[in-house]
Amino acid sequence: MIIIGEKINGSIPSTAKAIAARDETYIRGLARRQAECGAEYLDVNAGTTPEQERDTLRWLISLVQDEVDTPICIDSSNPEVILEMIPGVKKPGMINSVSDEARKCERLFPHVAKSEWKIIALTCDDNGIPTDPDVKYSVARTIIEKAAVHGIARDRLFVDALVNTIGTTPEAQISFSAAVREIKRTWPEVHITSGLSNISFGMPFRKAINMSFLTLAMRAGMDSAIMDPTDRDMLGMLYATQVLLAQDEDCVDYLMAYRDGLFGAKKS
Repeated sequence: MIIIGEKINGSIPSTAKAIAARDETYIRGLARRQAECGAEYLDVNAGTTPEQERDTLRWLISLVQDEVDTPICIDSSNPEVILEMIPGVKKPGMINSVSDEARKCERLFPHVAKSEWKIIALTCDDNGIPTDPDVKYSVARTIIEKAAVHGIARDRLFVDALVNTIGTTPEAQISFSAAVREIKRTWPEVHITSGLSNISFGMPFRKAINMSFLTLAMRAGMDSAIMDPTDRDMLGMLYATQVLLAQDEDCVDYLMAYRDGLFGAKKS
């Protein structure tokens, strides 16, 4: 399971406060703790106004790279901002994201085609975010085919089938999982990711929904998650699900993570 640490994101109130105050110690701590808990990529999102985004992202990326060696996931809805940030990143990481809207694929793919950058691809287009799994699959197909034109290998793509909010779309998880199963059946090399917390927006005790969604999505074929790796309960659920899906031979990863204190009772 490929974990993308979500905590360095200006849409999170505590992180937004640290960004506004230019609190280097806080941001460094977020980077270090997520890396220590097993994040393979660290998502970096300014969460500021468009006028401030470039300077804020540069500052955040510089801090993160100075603190840890974990590859960075550049997170912006503006492809021009992403392209401007790439030269300042020490080693290829991940781009978050492209979609089939506003010709984002056409803008980004030519510039990263011959690189090692991984790409998160959102299943939305100029018609918005679909709820129908067949439409999610169709948008994924379009993006995968556009990537192929530029010689981008399928295993560099992380398709996010954009789970809808369960409070407004009761079949959100069912639709997401149906789309994931078809995408993985057609293109087994393609990775599947998701922001786990999107499904529970507006609901009480969100963690219960998020943890259940994680298990069901992994069963459907999701092999990556944008999540908080410092959440011990969530991380324990992830490792346990890998065991139950026979994805962890001899329970080695589960036992090592428990031994290292990543989940379970905190060691005194």
